[in-house]
This record gives sequence, structure tokens and C-alpha cells, in this order.
Amino acid sequence: MAHLELTYPRPDVAVLTLNRPDKLNALSYELVEDLHTTLAEINANNDCRVVVLTGAGRGFCSGLDLSDPSPERAGQGTEFPRSGMRWQERIAELTARLHRLRQPVIAAVNGVAYGGGMGIALACDIRIAAQSARFCTQFIKLGLGGCDIGVSYTLPRIVGAGPAFDLILTARAVEADEALRLGMVSRVTPDGEVLDTALSIAETLCGYGKFGVESTKQVLWANLEAASLEAALHLENRSQILSSTSGDMRAATEAFHHRRQ
Repeated sequence: MAHLELTYPRPDVAVLTLNRPDKLNALSYELVEDLHTTLAEINANNDCRVVVLTGAGRGFCSGLDLSDPSPERAGQGTEFPRSGMRWQERIAELTARLHRLRQPVIAAVNGVAYGGGMGIALACDIRIAAQSARFCTQFIKLGLGGCDIGVSYTLPRIVGAGPAFDLILTARAVEADEALRLGMVSRVTPDGEVLDTALSIAETLCGYGKFGVESTKQVLWANLEAASLEAALHLENRSQILSSTSGDMRAATEAFHHRRQ
């Protein structure tokens, strides 16, 4: 059975399913490598406009597979601690790869998103949670530092510094309703409906201009680091002018006038 499933319910939407349901989709060496390979494939697919990331079975992702926490293959022939650093960097690189992906990524979180699973969800552009979803940083409970796989960067920017410090230091579990209140997710759905909701959002995004959607994702992430309002405006202005040359604005304007008539 494949550790990762890639399907296209329509040519412009990719559904990426973590597929280790017996392990709550824990991150094994094979799954991490499959994610890197498949995300690179999706990034090169000019027909794909949006990616939906979800988990098979009862969970989104329970984090690192603790039955094999430091696989020998991941060390690439080096000894510890170099081998451990290679594996650590390879997992953490997934969050950067999700950021660099041209397509917006919607996390459809079903069940637990713990440790690395929460880190991957936070790296996505939109997060939708099923009512049974639970989030937990987990790392500090394992005798490690609480900051891993990008959470010290993403979580404070999503929920603010105060709540992020609380969640990372205490590693307490957050239910879906609290995640919504904190802004960790933007919607909560009944169990069994989270994937359909994510696909509906994907369909909406596919109705917008290709360049406009790609540049919007890039500008949003880039301006989280903007040094000033002026710097943010400069990037927005250039993106808008470039978007206006794609032809999508002309088509949208004509469609708007046609509807008015």
C-alpha cells in the first residue's frame, strides 16, 4: 500500500492523502520522502491550481513515527549527531516546501494533528478542521525542545505570540472549536465533511485568475516579513500590475459587465 496517495478529482485540483491509517499517518522515512517527491511533481504541474492535503482514516497526522524515530537511511551514511541532523532537516524542509509551492494548499484536518502533523498543517495556507480534529505541538512531552518543524515561526504568526507560547510550552491539546476561536483554523465542519468543504474552497479558487492566485499566496507570505507598510505596498503594487497583464482581469471585467446587462 502506498504511503501517500495523489488523486485529481478535477485536473486543476490535487488531493494529497497521507496513507498510513494504522499509524494515524505518522511520519515515516518513506512518507517524508514521498511527500518531497510528490510536492515537487505538483509544483511542476502547470494544470494544477490548488492542493488539498488530508489524512486517511481517523487522523490527519500523529507526528513522527516513534517506532523508528531516527531511520538509518535518513542519515545518508553519516554517524550521529550528523545523521540526526540530516533527518531533522529533511522533515523540517517539508514546511518550507509547502510555502514555496506555487499552488495554495488547503489542509483538511480530520482527527489528530500532533507534533509534525500540526507543523505541516500550520505550513498550509488554509486550514479546515473536522469537529473531531485536535492539535498539539507534542515535542516538549518527548523530552525535546518545544520548537520544531517551523511551529515557532508559523504558530505565533497565525494565533499571536501569547497563545503560541502557551500552546508550545504546555503542549496541551486544542480541540477544533478552540482552534477556530484562536484562528488556527478558519472553519470547522461536521465529521465526514471536511474534505468536501476543502474541495469546495478549491473550486472557488480555481475560478480566479491563475497568476492572481499564485501571486496572492506569494505576497501574503512575503509580507509577513515586510519591514514596513511601504515595503508591503511596493510588493502589492508590482503584483497587481503584473496580474493585470495576464488577460484574466479583462475577462473578469467583461463578465462583470455582461452580468450587469
